[in-house]
Amino acid sequence: MGRIDCSNSISKPAQSVSIPYARKRFGQHFLVDPAVIDQIIDLIAPAPAERMIEIGPGRGALTLPLVEHRVHLTVIEIDRLLASAIGDEFGDEPGFKIEIEDALNVDYPALIGANRVRVVGNLPYNISTPLILKLISHHALIHDMTFMLQKEVVDRLCAVPCTKAYGRLSVMVQSQAQVEACFEVSPLAFAPPPKVTSKLVRITPQSNSLSANAQAQLESNVRAAFGQRRKTVKNTLGKIVPHEILAASGIDLAQRAEEISVDTYVRLAKALCSD
Repeated sequence: MGRIDCSNSISKPAQSVSIPYARKRFGQHFLVDPAVIDQIIDLIAPAPAERMIEIGPGRGALTLPLVEHRVHLTVIEIDRLLASAIGDEFGDEPGFKIEIEDALNVDYPALIGANRVRVVGNLPYNISTPLILKLISHHALIHDMTFMLQKEVVDRLCAVPCTKAYGRLSVMVQSQAQVEACFEVSPLAFAPPPKVTSKLVRITPQSNSLSANAQAQLESNVRAAFGQRRKTVKNTLGKIVPHEILAASGIDLAQRAEEISVDTYVRLAKALCSD
């Protein structure tokens, strides 16, 4: 992993970064619409000296206003060409750091340390789900997360029971955070334009009071339940969990995975773990 640490440098005027092309291998779609950028910054409402992490800064569309708000910013960028350009442009800003790394491979507890951070980013669609699940597992370290995602992913994050979008992602994230869908963004706001509509989402981690073992149990239960979502609980969870515990947790054997609430999944996980 590479790092550029400029925390003791002298500030210079920041400008957006000019990169001639997007690389398909990294799923790059650069945000270019000034009105959308302003709307996102208004939503984030960064304050001076806040500790923030930006994942996938791209050409610096959000990096520039964040730097101008004088936050202590660490950016994570896998593309060395972009990372070099971002470093050249913003490297003299106080508190600015670059991690040249795949965001999925970052050791977030080591990067964040003792004080919680805010996380923002225009996430590549191909890594958004595993990355959010990884970040939410470190919920005690994160104040909030504001991401640009594919609209369908945001719909899944916010989905309620008895809807088609409700699934494993909905349960695992909502069990540990409040999720708020914000506003949609047209493909025309990006260069090159993606083939899908994007949407902003804010994820605010909350403690679910689950032990590490119970959290692992929750993940196992949810994976089993939604692995064959057309089957009833009797034929999914009912094969691995005693029926009396399912009943005590408020689960009917005739239900399907999407009919069970997040709170009920959490209650079942607690019931199956004594620690």
